[in-house]
Amino acid sequence: MRRTSFANWPCSIARTMDLLGDWWTPLVLREAYYGIRRFDEFQHELGIARNTLSDRLRRLVDEGLLEKELYSTEPKRYEYLLTEKGRDFFGVIAAMSHWGDTWLAGEAGPPMVFHHKSCDNDTHAEVVCAECREALRSEDVTMQMGPGYPERLRERPDVQRRFARQAEASRSSEEKPV
Repeated sequence: MRRTSFANWPCSIARTMDLLGDWWTPLVLREAYYGIRRFDEFQHELGIARNTLSDRLRRLVDEGLLEKELYSTEPKRYEYLLTEKGRDFFGVIAAMSHWGDTWLAGEAGPPMVFHHKSCDNDTHAEVVCAECREALRSEDVTMQMGPGYPERLRERPDVQRRFARQAEASRSSEEKPV
């Protein structure tokens, strides 16, 4: 069964999901953040089929999140190192972890915590406004067409309705007394 590609959709969430493709890809990245670099280590830690891991690593290299570095010539073996693009994805993984800790962790608490080396405290990810640093919550945000929204789609009635409906929902929630 062929999967639908979201690579050209005018939505960064859809494009990111297209890059991720499945549940294994974020887990491969998680292991890379843990310091795993070699194929056999990824395979051992994840228990993933070798062909599936090979495909995921190839995709992450092709997309520029990992780079291959030769560490043995006989036989040829590679390490997979995070690139700047791959390191920048950490915030997404950290936000997913915090959401999972909040909504899916058992009574014992989170299965793993982030420890911030700079301040020597356990912490979690928070999504904040880049301008005012307030927590960024869905009810406080409206989506608007950005400069990269395709010109050919801007005037379509369904697109206009989508953005008008979202703006209207935002206005009506502002008018409700607290």
